[in-house]
Amino acid sequence: MYGIIFASFVLIIGGIWFYAYRKSRAVNMDTSDGYFLGGRSLTGITIAGTVIMTNLSTEQLVGQNGQSYMVGMEVMAWEVTAAIALVFLALVFLPKYMKYGVDTITDFVEIRYDTATKRILSFLFIFTYMTSFLPVVLYSGSLVFNKIFNVDELLGVDPLVAVGLISALIGVVGLLYLLIGGLSLAAHSDTIYGVGLIIGGLSIPVIALMIIGDGSFLGGLDVVRQTAPEKLNAIGAIDSEIVPWPTLFLGMFFNNLYFWCTNQMIVQKTLAGKNLKEGQKGALYVAFFKIFGALFLVFPGIIAFVMFGDSLANPDNAYPSLLTAILPEWSYGIFGAVIFGAILSSFVGSLNATATLFTLDFYKPIFNKNASTAQVARAGKMTTIIVGLISIIIAPLISFAPGGLYALLQQFYGLYSMPLLAIIVLGFYSKYVTALGAKITFVFHIVAYLLAQAFLTDIHYLYILSVLFPIDVFVLWVIGRIKPLDKPFAFQEQSKVELSQWKHRYLVSGLVIVTMLVAYIVFSPLVLAQ
Repeated sequence: MYGIIFASFVLIIGGIWFYAYRKSRAVNMDTSDGYFLGGRSLTGITIAGTVIMTNLSTEQLVGQNGQSYMVGMEVMAWEVTAAIALVFLALVFLPKYMKYGVDTITDFVEIRYDTATKRILSFLFIFTYMTSFLPVVLYSGSLVFNKIFNVDELLGVDPLVAVGLISALIGVVGLLYLLIGGLSLAAHSDTIYGVGLIIGGLSIPVIALMIIGDGSFLGGLDVVRQTAPEKLNAIGAIDSEIVPWPTLFLGMFFNNLYFWCTNQMIVQKTLAGKNLKEGQKGALYVAFFKIFGALFLVFPGIIAFVMFGDSLANPDNAYPSLLTAILPEWSYGIFGAVIFGAILSSFVGSLNATATLFTLDFYKPIFNKNASTAQVARAGKMTTIIVGLISIIIAPLISFAPGGLYALLQQFYGLYSMPLLAIIVLGFYSKYVTALGAKITFVFHIVAYLLAQAFLTDIHYLYILSVLFPIDVFVLWVIGRIKPLDKPFAFQEQSKVELSQWKHRYLVSGLVIVTMLVAYIVFSPLVLAQ
């Protein structure tokens, strides 16, 4: 049986890879634009697919469902409220990035401030991607794979050893994937994986509810409502350890703006669009997905609680345990292919962003100023290999992280997310903020954040971000007034693509916001959490 399952898994992956490879062959992988930005050829659907799959992986399937297993639907804030940030990306941030012709977020920082500030930011991006995001993606994916295919039992090794071996296998495949096809191959395959993940992901709560409802979907939902009504409430308590409700309007909102509007691995995909219109479409398509994504990224954790009670010692085992409890063995190969695609997409997307930053921000300007585009592409591939191998080594160590996978990631981002958002927003709208102010803001924030993590352990980090972001803005503004520029800064338009905007952008943005509000009403004491 396992031979058939594995064979079907390999065939599905191979078919998707071959199709995507053929679609991506039109892009020249030997140039920096081709390798890092897919030749600026992506459409709205393809952008949405690759953004979704770069963001959505097993660190969310495992991490967020693990959190909801503990506390309930309040975890959906990480998904649903992201829709507002994506509206901002489509209407505000992306038009400006494309107008100024940047290839990376750090390019914008260099244009508006200076090269030193750019490199500080680039280093922080590379450090957190390499030591946090990439290893977490590999670890969480390996956790699911080990649970489904019982690799530790088949090999007769400790589960942690099995996780390490699976991480290495996935990492090596991801490296080969990116080295052969670059961003273009990843984007085309992501679109296919995205469809599979949506269908497969939504099938899990449907099947699980029918099982606990004795064949009735609505009966299963009623069992959940009767067993754990408090977990269906998306409004977290003011002192919640996951998402306190006041932070929805402050720290959570600021964090979402950082992640969706200023985070290199996300924005890079929208910058690869053939024009601004396609980039805006992609961002708004993702916004709708994020709202409905809570149904398979958060809700299954509550179903797991109903099925297993509090018997799971590690909440990150909630989703893998649910899968093995409800799926028939014949479906393991299909679902394994979908999960593998999710892991691969996030790993490759972040790995490509990391290589892009190092190559364009350090290799070319410092180590080889006269490098041709072909040399830059080759350096990017070498960086990809090195970063990938480091991530593979770190991945098994994530098992020792306290507080769950998703919390670990978000706390890492807090190291630089707020000052980055501050310098970009004020960089857009203030002619007087300075490079000195940006550097001081970064230093101030990192010191303040680390001190808060060390001494304010009883205060949720989203509350800390709620306070630090306005202070970061104030510090940046004050330094600009104390030691101003010789003359007000003025941007020069250097667009590399056509800048006509999507005519339906405001209508679709309005629908996104209404849908988000409806989602919160449904998962509240007004409807389900009674």
